[in-house]
Amino acid sequence: MKNETDFLTDSIENKAVIFAPGEGEVLAIGGNSITLKVTSDMSNDQLGVYEIRMAPATIGAKLHYHRFMDETFIVRKGTLTIDLASGPVPAHEGAVVYVPRMTAHGFSNQSGHEVVINLIFNPGQKREGFFHGLKSILTEPVIDPAKYLQLYQKYDSFPVDVQNMLPTGIPK
Repeated sequence: MKNETDFLTDSIENKAVIFAPGEGEVLAIGGNSITLKVTSDMSNDQLGVYEIRMAPATIGAKLHYHRFMDETFIVRKGTLTIDLASGPVPAHEGAVVYVPRMTAHGFSNQSGHEVVINLIFNPGQKREGFFHGLKSILTEPVIDPAKYLQLYQKYDSFPVDVQNMLPTGIPK
């Protein structure tokens, strides 16, 4: 019997995943949290979707860029400040901010209220490892800049200014 592959018929699968609000692995860092929604393992490394909750006066990341992935911010609650090389830009509730690779960017919550965003990385590039490492490093008694830089570079993030890369202090 000849082994033939049917190239004309689709094989339908039932692999949809629905995350209710608050569902997913939650990584708490101080008064902030990252909830892993669609992970690299789920999407065959094509996509990563995460919910970020930022307390007032919080820096998410200082100016950096990615060589191999794009980043999209969807503001669900509050006003997120997107830092670009040309200066800060407010992204109000409902805004979508697309940052293609090789574009310097950072983000913060400069308001007095919580900000909630969905953050999408394309491709996913196992970004969950970055978030786990970030939690580990940022919850140490003293943040080690060399360790932080090593984590950044491992996960395709490159600070614009290595001397001013740590997400500490009050956002400006």
